[in-house]
Amino acid sequence: MSAFHAERDLVPARPAPAPPVHHDDTEARIRNLSERAAQVQAEVVAWVKTLVSAGVYAILIVTFGFQVARVEGMSMAPTLEDQDRLIVNKLIYRIGEPRRGDIVMLYYPVDPAKSFVKRVIAEEGDKVRIVDGRVYVNDVPVPDNYVLPEFRSRDDYAEQVVQPGYYFVMGDHRNNSSDSRHWGLVPKKYIIGKVQLRWWPVPTARMF
Repeated sequence: MSAFHAERDLVPARPAPAPPVHHDDTEARIRNLSERAAQVQAEVVAWVKTLVSAGVYAILIVTFGFQVARVEGMSMAPTLEDQDRLIVNKLIYRIGEPRRGDIVMLYYPVDPAKSFVKRVIAEEGDKVRIVDGRVYVNDVPVPDNYVLPEFRSRDDYAEQVVQPGYYFVMGDHRNNSSDSRHWGLVPKKYIIGKVQLRWWPVPTARMF
């Protein structure tokens, strides 16, 4: 008896089924990304608002309150040295008047594009004169221990009455200062503010 070998049909293997897609996970990732993007955007907007606010405040402070200034020259030595950094109070003279002894920042009357730092020596209505370098206000010698002996001048200045709304100013380095002795009185509108603080160099920082 002959054997009969029946051939079996070859059936191609079926590919493995794709893993199921969980739509909930995809939506969650998209939602998380959207929330993160919104959070970053909010943080950026907050930073921009902060920077803009700080800029506005800085402008207001500089315009109406205080100003940072740098000393150039030695006319106020030894009280102030070349390259000292100062904080100038611009508000104080909007509500008050300069007083004798105040160190002030002012526009140079001959050229208002320039600014100087000087000390107020005499106010409106005062009589001021200088005899051999000694300053008299209303016939009383001005206490000036801040002037070093080697910085004293030996000049004379005829007596003058300070006009209303004006001030007589001088540098502490009397023999190296361009001031009211040379270019006259300073109108109050040219006085920018009072030197309130020397903040640099830090070791010599002080209030005035």
